[in-house]
Amino acid sequence: MHPLFDLSNRVALVTGGSKGLGKAMARVFAEAGADVFIASRHENELQAALPEITAGTSAKGAFAVADLSRRGSADQLVQAAIDALGRVDILVNNAGGNLLESIDEITDEVWDRIVELNFSSCMATSRAVVPQMKERKWGRIIHISSIMGLGSKEQRHAYSGTKAALIGMARSMAIELGPYNITTNCLAPGPFLTDLPGTLLSDDEKQWFASHTALGRWADPRELAGPALLLASEAGSYITGETLVVDGGALCKTF
Repeated sequence: MHPLFDLSNRVALVTGGSKGLGKAMARVFAEAGADVFIASRHENELQAALPEITAGTSAKGAFAVADLSRRGSADQLVQAAIDALGRVDILVNNAGGNLLESIDEITDEVWDRIVELNFSSCMATSRAVVPQMKERKWGRIIHISSIMGLGSKEQRHAYSGTKAALIGMARSMAIELGPYNITTNCLAPGPFLTDLPGTLLSDDEKQWFASHTALGRWADPRELAGPALLLASEAGSYITGETLVVDGGALCKTF
């Protein structure tokens, strides 16, 4: 491991860390030397994922069940991570949800749940980790946005809205936290073949997304691990307030 990417003596908290993109990012942090704390709503998935994340590394690992669509869960989660591993140096706000509903059919209940999970919980977890990051004058906060926060499709009102909001919040947080050597950035993944698109999209829609990338394919979750490691390590120490698009060239292929 090159020293710029070395995360020894760091602790990473990854929400939505039991599968897909979250699991891939937690794994690369463990490989880089960090201890990892993962969270999701399903204890059985966490129990299965954690040994795979830490296998073959010296990383300590722990997890907690958390439903971040419920206000108050973020504070409890961060405290659980600090109790288990002593600190949080790297926060990855990866937990999120999606839905397909027409603007004249979406209910307040559904809208509020997506906004709480995709956006408000990211504010709450960030708020909870910042005080101890400030004390140490070091921190990394990474929000998982989406290319749907930069472009969109029909019936993605709540999803695109919340993912765009994360980009704006990251910029504001970067300005406020910069003097404390805490960086705040977004990753904006494109078509990654995880459970979420796998269940929401038809085969024709999956093919449509693949054909609209420059590389002509969906990404494997592991392909987000490198960009996440960049932003989490000293290699990305002068990157803040930015949105790193990881989309296989989807946005550049306009025509």
